[in-house]
Amino acid sequence: MPSSPPVVDLATWQAARDDLLVREKAHTREGDAIAAARRRLPMVEVDAAARLVGAGGEVPFLDLFDGRDELVVYQHMWWDGAPHQGQCEGCTTTAWHLQDASYLHARGVSFAVLTTGAWDEVAPFVEFMGYRQPWFSVRDVPAPIGGEMGYLKCFLRQGERAFMTYATTGRGNERVNSSMGLLDMTVRGRGEAWEDTPDGWPEPVSPSGTWRTDVDGHPTWGGTGRPVPQWTRPGATPQTDLGRHGSH
Repeated sequence: MPSSPPVVDLATWQAARDDLLVREKAHTREGDAIAAARRRLPMVEVDAAARLVGAGGEVPFLDLFDGRDELVVYQHMWWDGAPHQGQCEGCTTTAWHLQDASYLHARGVSFAVLTTGAWDEVAPFVEFMGYRQPWFSVRDVPAPIGGEMGYLKCFLRQGERAFMTYATTGRGNERVNSSMGLLDMTVRGRGEAWEDTPDGWPEPVSPSGTWRTDVDGHPTWGGTGRPVPQWTRPGATPQTDLGRHGSH
């Protein structure tokens, strides 16, 4: 039986919870201050006429704003030639948490997913996953619209011009992954190797192992693994070859 927290009476638990709440509130206020500083960052102009390819064919980057003043994009990594189960498990998990943009639209913000994959490969993947948000190929489009993938970026439109105002790095994508936030509230946490967990907790796994499992939910990089959200899709079955980049 894995270790668990000590059992105490409600009053003792509440006192410990109140102590932690002081730190949580300070964390929240610091987050507000960082967001305020984020709004005061300078911006850099991007090529509003850059040509992207989506479900409706080739369009200029400016069209992604869909008439709104702001745009948030997720830049989805892509392994050329890999089957669906061989695509990036982290990007698949992030994109899965970005299924609905109605509240963004109500605030004057559009949303899209960009990827360096060729559209003839990307389109079947989008259909298989059942994504409702617009996807576009930025193959051969230079940074910051194209280039390195795996991040969130924010843009502002002023007439026919477009500007990048913010971009995440590293774990900055976590703010859109509600599952990670919920797991952080649980006693076991995410169960990932980098976490500071008490002695006796279940053996942690790497993030990629957590995000890629077999059909029974066991972390695996083997041929029966898929990015976790894919197991909800009709026709998602174990495979014999992930076909990851570099393995074919």
